[in-house]
Amino acid sequence: MTTVDENTPMFAIAVAAELAGMHPQTLRQYDRLGLVSPTRTAGQSRRYSMRDVVQLREIARLSAEGLNLEGIRRILELENEVQHLRSRVRELEAALADELLKSPGRRVFAAGAEGEVVSIKAGTRIQKSNQLVVWRPFRRS
Repeated sequence: MTTVDENTPMFAIAVAAELAGMHPQTLRQYDRLGLVSPTRTAGQSRRYSMRDVVQLREIARLSAEGLNLEGIRRILELENEVQHLRSRVRELEAALADELLKSPGRRVFAAGAEGEVVSIKAGTRIQKSNQLVVWRPFRRS
């Protein structure tokens, strides 16, 4: 069973151009410039994903605001990097959570005799002093 998500290449250039409100030749130019990188079929025809179409719309919006294509390329590059880094952070957070669940109590801390923080092995107990100290006030004779 094939899963379809926003990155699944499914639109031919004519359909993607229509969805983005652009001419197919504009999509070819953006591909050459590296603004959008559609997947290629075995016959080398372009297949655009929904994410590509959204990116094409973003290019049109930024262009309408007066940005040149090099500025747009840089903005898209940075947005893609941020998205990749966020994804990586989520992966690392999940891996850390899994590790913490696998080894609960691996690091245990206790208070030492003089109030300092002491790291002890899980499952061990701190030796307590069993000394009895008797205090007698000094009496003058």
